[in-house]
Amino acid sequence: MPLKAFMTLRLSLLCAKLPGHPRVARFHQGLLLLRPHARHGNIRRVDHHLTRAQFLTGALAVAGSALLAGCTQQREEHSSTTSETTTGTQPGSSTTTTTAPPPPPAEHYEGRVPREFGLHMDGITDTVPTTPGTTTVALTFDACGGPTGSGVDQGLVDTLREFSVPATLFLNSRWIDVHPHETQSLIDDPLFLIHSHGTLHAPLSVTGQSAYGIAGTADPAAAIAEIEDNRELLRTYGVESDWFRSGTAHYDDVALEIARDRGVKIAGFTVNADYGATSPANQVAAAIMDAPDGAIVLAHMNQPSSGTAAGVRAALEQMRGGTHRFVFVDGTAPDDL
Repeated sequence: MPLKAFMTLRLSLLCAKLPGHPRVARFHQGLLLLRPHARHGNIRRVDHHLTRAQFLTGALAVAGSALLAGCTQQREEHSSTTSETTTGTQPGSSTTTTTAPPPPPAEHYEGRVPREFGLHMDGITDTVPTTPGTTTVALTFDACGGPTGSGVDQGLVDTLREFSVPATLFLNSRWIDVHPHETQSLIDDPLFLIHSHGTLHAPLSVTGQSAYGIAGTADPAAAIAEIEDNRELLRTYGVESDWFRSGTAHYDDVALEIARDRGVKIAGFTVNADYGATSPANQVAAAIMDAPDGAIVLAHMNQPSSGTAAGVRAALEQMRGGTHRFVFVDGTAPDDL
């Protein structure tokens, strides 16, 4: 077979595989217009003349396109492989994975002597942001757990749901362990924000300082465990808690630093509404109704025989009408989430 015919046949086959390149398309068109003469067996031109220069240009285009196609296929395969290993990036951007350093260990705080111990000090959040034209209040309820503190004030929970009033619930690990189903139900309700009330319900201290006859955590390691153990328990329920209220709501300043180093905010209070679930209903109601703008109200949800639920209901009935806005301890509300 003559060389030109052989090249034409091979390049025609390549053109059939590589139709997209414009020079290949033009060259292919020229080839298709070349066909054997029926009687003489030679090649004759039908409509277009394919010059030697065009023939060589087309041949080079085909060869180049073949290489380009191979590169493209490899690039697509590489891109496919890369997409399986690189995620979350935008074109032209780069990602840098950074890991926050771990918080200091207990030894970091050894030997520190607290200067303060109490309910209200720097590092404790006692109020929430306010909104002009309305009185903003954050209702918070503690579930303390333990032998005499593991009840469920279902009347209180039902009242909050009836009035569609959001509240932050601080759950102790002992209460969670006794009430796993109730815990999950509260977590699943967007009306409630769940955070930690500690592990053993102890005042947070590095020296064992007590409050109301309840011994505080004895040292930095115990303070860390009081924060982190219940935090880890809440994670098993899908809750990442970054707010904490200790048993008795007492702290020393070194313990506050330990919490801060772990990214944990401390929930204090402006108004103590039920004094450990010991106040009668009328006093609970008055405390809530008289709460100032931006107040965090502290009460309890673990003593169903107390006056707390009745007092909350009486207060909410009087606070209807849009004069008050109820929020979580972090200042948000369900509509804001």
